[in-house]
Amino acid sequence: MKVYLDNNATTPVDPRVAEKAVSFLKKDSFGNPSSFHAYGRHARRAVEHAREQVARCLSVPPEAVLFTGSGSEGDNHAIKGAYFSRKARGNHIITTAVEHPAVLGTCDWLEKTRGAEVTYLPVDGMGRLRPEQVAEAITDRTTVVTVMAANNESGVTFPIREIARICRERDILFHTDAVQGLGKIPLDMEELGVDLLSIAGHKVYAPKGVGALCIRPGVKIDSLLHGGHQEFGLRAGTENVLGIVALGEACEIITHDLDEEIRRVTGLRMKLENGLFERIPHLVRNGDPDHSVSNTSNITVKYIEGEALLLALDMVHIAVSSGSACSTGSEDPSHVLRAMGIPNELARASLRISLGRFTTEAEIDYVLEQLPPIVSKLRAMSPIYPGDA
Repeated sequence: MKVYLDNNATTPVDPRVAEKAVSFLKKDSFGNPSSFHAYGRHARRAVEHAREQVARCLSVPPEAVLFTGSGSEGDNHAIKGAYFSRKARGNHIITTAVEHPAVLGTCDWLEKTRGAEVTYLPVDGMGRLRPEQVAEAITDRTTVVTVMAANNESGVTFPIREIARICRERDILFHTDAVQGLGKIPLDMEELGVDLLSIAGHKVYAPKGVGALCIRPGVKIDSLLHGGHQEFGLRAGTENVLGIVALGEACEIITHDLDEEIRRVTGLRMKLENGLFERIPHLVRNGDPDHSVSNTSNITVKYIEGEALLLALDMVHIAVSSGSACSTGSEDPSHVLRAMGIPNELARASLRISLGRFTTEAEIDYVLEQLPPIVSKLRAMSPIYPGDA
């Protein structure tokens, strides 16, 4: 059996999504959406239909949806575009210490090259952020706040609605990276009150290479790509029609199936966690289970080197990770777990297990069968393991 439990890194393409997308590889569906002839009009209709599907999923008007090439591009465009558009009002940005590298890297670049002052808010030992922390950090120079909807490593969700209210009262633009929230928690942009929201296709069973940035009507941000009129003049470049069609279909599925999928995946995650804690001593769950997405478990397996555990699991065809895929190759432990106050040696011994749409109960049973003996074997080789007593 092969078991894929790394859905926070990327998801397989849903066959329903693939069927829609593949039709735009055919000989009559290759047109440029900016062309006026029949081929172009066909492509344009497909792009606008997908825009409507994404808009419906997020409860925004279609003209609020700007298609991008990835979640990272959406984060970059939102933060830089908002910062540049409001530079005359101030240079202060507020974010958190546990954001995705796309957000942290953007803020770091603005600090080093564009004179930004960035406040990186800490989280508590459960990975939580209080809205009051944002309010206390705001100054008269604050122009942009960016806080993720759900953390990609711990799964912890953030109080987006409350933070948005604070920012709206101060006339500060608020962006949320919702890449790990879409398809896992309800995301009604109007009800949340956010100004900018970014998503990525490959986290929701669409192909890689497509995403969207939703911009609340009336909010103005600067363009980052110039040279064409596409995407309301905010993103030059011929649209990725195949990817956009796929993202639209993926969002359509979420619109109809979200509640049932949350219930199903939550049940599987609870079975997995309960089974592991019953069978394996010296485990620690990282993150607040009461404020978390349905699919993510971050667990420290004490007295084991995480890399050895990942390799052993891979040998029995179980795919999990130790953190963000964007940080793979780094020798440093997870910046998220370190921000939660978890010591380096325990952070390095942590697994991120992320379930998905195609995870089955039989796969969970297989993990519960395979993981305990693997842990026992690796601990038996550890000079610091005190035993199970």
